[in-house]
Amino acid sequence: MTDQSTTPCTDPARGEVFAHSPLTREADVAELIARSRKAQSEWAALPLSRRLAACRRLRDHMLGDADAIAAVISRDNGKTRVDAMSTEVFPALMALTYYMKKARTFLRPTGLGNGNLLLINKRSRLLHHPYGVIGVISPWNYPFAIPFSDVVMGLLAGNGVILKAASETQAVGRKLEECFLKAGLPEGLFAYVNLPGATAGKALLQGGVDKLFFTGSVAAGKTLMGLAAETLTPVVLELGGNDPMLVCADADCERAAAGAVWAGFQNCGQSCGGVERIYVHRAVYEPFMKALKRRVEALRIGLDDDYGCDLGSMTRAAQRDKVEALVQDALGKGAILFAESQPQSVPAAGLFMPARVLADASHEMRLMREEIFGPLVGVMRVENMEQALALANDSRLALTASVWTRSRRHGAALARRLHAGVVMVNDHLMSHGLAETPWGGWKESGIGWTHGETGFQEMSRSQVIVQDYLPFARRNMWWHPHDRRLYQGLRGALDALYSRNIGRRVKGLSRLLKIVPRYFKK
Repeated sequence: MTDQSTTPCTDPARGEVFAHSPLTREADVAELIARSRKAQSEWAALPLSRRLAACRRLRDHMLGDADAIAAVISRDNGKTRVDAMSTEVFPALMALTYYMKKARTFLRPTGLGNGNLLLINKRSRLLHHPYGVIGVISPWNYPFAIPFSDVVMGLLAGNGVILKAASETQAVGRKLEECFLKAGLPEGLFAYVNLPGATAGKALLQGGVDKLFFTGSVAAGKTLMGLAAETLTPVVLELGGNDPMLVCADADCERAAAGAVWAGFQNCGQSCGGVERIYVHRAVYEPFMKALKRRVEALRIGLDDDYGCDLGSMTRAAQRDKVEALVQDALGKGAILFAESQPQSVPAAGLFMPARVLADASHEMRLMREEIFGPLVGVMRVENMEQALALANDSRLALTASVWTRSRRHGAALARRLHAGVVMVNDHLMSHGLAETPWGGWKESGIGWTHGETGFQEMSRSQVIVQDYLPFARRNMWWHPHDRRLYQGLRGALDALYSRNIGRRVKGLSRLLKIVPRYFKK
């Protein structure tokens, strides 16, 4: 009999339920947010040093528990333990250390200088205030690393945080909950909720979160944005990708092929920023494809019992079925199965898929226009990089991209012309692990940013304070009453400041000086 009050945690590589996560009642969400808001007012008033002390406790706990965290990620998501350590645990600790180091600088009030000589007495400062309580809805493909940075930045900025992890990876979500509770945060400041994905966003928005951070599909992001519009709740959306890789005529084919295999098949290709479509210059097509085939066929797919496999299992059966449908669609439209990893001995109940490369792909095929999110890449031969650029930009998705060339100048020039929020030269995907580097997409790949100073500022409301440094002035010169002399003085100010004719500038300055006494008259 199924327990309706919990979510089963299933090992996708073995098809075994190994834990259960209690469900949160929707009716309790508003109360959790209210408790977090109460704790947040005291948390935000604490010196930053107190918040940093909590982060140090968090880091100490994670460092001692790193192996257990990686093991839970592997078992709950299906990825290998090496993958879990290198793309989740390691980046999370690097990010935590980075934000601890930079938080004081990121939160410091900023003087805005002076923009005009006539208003030199007005000085502005930009301040950063916490939103209050933020909601974080995280995905199943990087169930630890993605929400971790959002929660850490939110807490350091002075917010309370409500975290909702994906239903498919609740064991990892509970591990995150354990980590943050070990940090010794004020009671109620951080809360973990387990809600079905279809109802989580509505529950958090109606419960009163002050900002919502969501990572997931384009369709779900659009739905959440519509719900948030009802209360004008700001959102940051990190959505899907169908990310291109451009291989230039002067590329190092061995490095490019190795990079394509890692960024295309790591985490079984379940990466919104992974390589999904490759455009290869005809001059290097044959050597690149030869290197790609050799590396794909050498991939070891199976159980991670002795760390001796490169890919684990898919996380969701529905996603495996979608990838297979994309393969059949492409083959039916003329693609060729160019390379495929060799079959391994794996449990029949596991969600394993081979890594596959389809050559002779075209934009008539779904895999070149939709997010794949699985161990599959399509390859097209191009005549030149202008054609590659046009094809790469022919997409409603624009999350990441990469350029592979021996020329840094050429790589940078192509990168600037790509429609993508993040472009890497001679690498792909790993910038998500650079805490200092913002992450976000264009077009339907998202709104707003995570990571780096740009992402950290998403955790704060901006406030500008303008002060007058001319205390003995009685009024501004443009205040009432208005008359012809005032108009001529203001018009003269334009000439004095901006005219290229020296005579007009002198005449304008004369008119301006005639109205300066208005500052000091009652």
